[in-house]
Amino acid sequence: MYYGYIRVSSDKQTVENQRFEITRFAEENGFEIGGWIEETISGTKNYDKRELGKLLNKVAADDVIVCSELSRLGRNLFMIMEILNVCMNKGCKVWTIKDHYRLGDDIESKVLAFAFGLSAEIERNLISQRTKEALARKKAEGVVLGRPKGSKSSHVKLSGKEQTIRDLREQGVAISEIARIFKVNRATVSLFIKEHLNAGGE
Repeated sequence: MYYGYIRVSSDKQTVENQRFEITRFAEENGFEIGGWIEETISGTKNYDKRELGKLLNKVAADDVIVCSELSRLGRNLFMIMEILNVCMNKGCKVWTIKDHYRLGDDIESKVLAFAFGLSAEIERNLISQRTKEALARKKAEGVVLGRPKGSKSSHVKLSGKEQTIRDLREQGVAISEIARIFKVNRATVSLFIKEHLNAGGE
């Protein structure tokens, strides 16, 4: 089955241009889009929190996801590599129109799979390095990291750490890693982000 995936990052943008591109591409290549996924959400939001995540859960071997360009899938290299790796493991193809990308089961895709894995590893190392640098900078600025002694409330544990957590999230650091940094559980970080950092949107 062929799926058309459309993402815009704000209500001010329209999905019509991407839909037109995908429809025309399908007509020119002799196939029909069997399902459409449209969403208005930032590409920095992790794919499993988007409609894209639901699509990736249900696609099967030989399904094809068509989108206008790779940047519609995500806004950073690591996320795009992760999404493409999921598709490759499931045998699902990904085709993009503007950058003429094709993820399939041919030798090129196998070479790309190696490149994806290498790129993802490099990105993880860069994230780790940026995390250490960010923490070192915060420490130098006098920010106290970790859980205050004897504190129990999640507001006390992470109070005053909003900007640090925001910086780490913008750098692609996972919630579980942030939880380890501040010595709290993952649920505490998730709740703190939802209550204190998402008010302005992502």
